[in-house]
Amino acid sequence: MTVATLERPLVLVVDDDAAVRDSVEELMLSVGIDAVGFGSTRELLEAPLPERPGCLVVDIRMPGSSGLDLQQHLAARGNAKPIVFLSGHGDIPMTVQAMKAGAIDFLTKPFRDQALLDAVATGIEQDIARRVDASLIKRHTDRHATLTARERQVLQLVALGRLNKQIAFELGISEVTVKLHRSNVMRKMEAGSVGELIRAWEILPAERREAAT
Repeated sequence: MTVATLERPLVLVVDDDAAVRDSVEELMLSVGIDAVGFGSTRELLEAPLPERPGCLVVDIRMPGSSGLDLQQHLAARGNAKPIVFLSGHGDIPMTVQAMKAGAIDFLTKPFRDQALLDAVATGIEQDIARRVDASLIKRHTDRHATLTARERQVLQLVALGRLNKQIAFELGISEVTVKLHRSNVMRKMEAGSVGELIRAWEILPAERREAAT
């Protein structure tokens, strides 16, 4: 399988009605989006799935675990994959709960093809953006992990706008030493300017920034 194939969007369809699954899969394929169907939430959770951008199209009511159960389970596992819910039961409280939990949309069966395609397109866009953000955070976090304890202190103070002489005074070291640490920080964080360094600091998770204090 090529890298290009691995990064193509993949829609996961979860519905206990085989006719609905087939219909959604065919609709996705008709616009060039890969799709895989599952008859229950359990089938999905037990399946080995490739790490590809995309979203889920999930029936809200199914035997066993419901679509809302799946949404809560994925959220608990840290999987923020966008979900488009389908329902044949126009249940307003369930709709409200699903949307509050971050669902992209809630479509009532029989749904319009274009309405589903629009919702899926929104979900895929959100997932791609989420994956880009996660990759950026990981990249900066990995770089930050290579800094020494003193370099992390210097980075934090630079991000707070301190001048070299202020950093030297606050840390009880010479200004020459501050410049050396600062140069190492710039190199390890792969920042071409102070502005880039500050942006990298701001991208770091809060717990990582707080650990530098």
